[in-house]
Amino acid sequence: MKIIGLIGGMSWESTAEYYRLLNEFTRHRLGGLHSARCVLYSVDFAEIEQLQVQGRWEEAGEILAAAARSLEKAGADMVLICTNTMHKVAGQVEAAVGVPLLHLADATADAVRAAGIRKVGLLGTAFTMEQDFYRARLEGSGLNVCIPNSEGRALVHQVIYEELCLGIVKDESRKEYQRVIGGLVEAGAEGIILGCTEIELLIGPQDSPVPVFPTTRLHAEAAINTALVEPPYPAERLGH
Repeated sequence: MKIIGLIGGMSWESTAEYYRLLNEFTRHRLGGLHSARCVLYSVDFAEIEQLQVQGRWEEAGEILAAAARSLEKAGADMVLICTNTMHKVAGQVEAAVGVPLLHLADATADAVRAAGIRKVGLLGTAFTMEQDFYRARLEGSGLNVCIPNSEGRALVHQVIYEELCLGIVKDESRKEYQRVIGGLVEAGAEGIILGCTEIELLIGPQDSPVPVFPTTRLHAEAAINTALVEPPYPAERLGH
């Protein structure tokens, strides 16, 4: 199994989900006591969040690039940025290392297309919803992406930073998200991308009238698929 390098801590709540999912997918694929071979560099999210707010993206990118170099030195065969928003600096991170960067938007777009869906609603931070670094990547894969109205975007962003990143999950916020999802469906969305890793702490398939695409889970699954190039045991031992 290849070693998966994780740039995490943005927030640690969702990074913990990455670690859990990577190990669950590995155990499902290999059985027994198998777990994921991975290394984690966890940054201080308070520092990153301030740079986001101030628009100092290049400085934030330098921090993540340094983290990626550390992961490569630690033996990582690939790098994952464990947050949708910070894929704004994916180019900086990718240029800093000699190993592949597994882009979260690509893993998400693959899953959406595989489901036969072309028009999707996107939920995420204001940066992810309003800027083109993420939406353009999805649209470049042939998807038609729509986002909530300004009031909906503000609500989604606020809940992420003031609740979910702090481990706070409220039923009233879930209902508000369901309302926003309903508006996207009315606008023609055939599926909803949960384009912030923390949103999966709040919203599941049961909360939407159309399929949801949980980016943390999709990213983690794509990492395991990449890491397990060939099964180390006969297929019959894997239950295939």
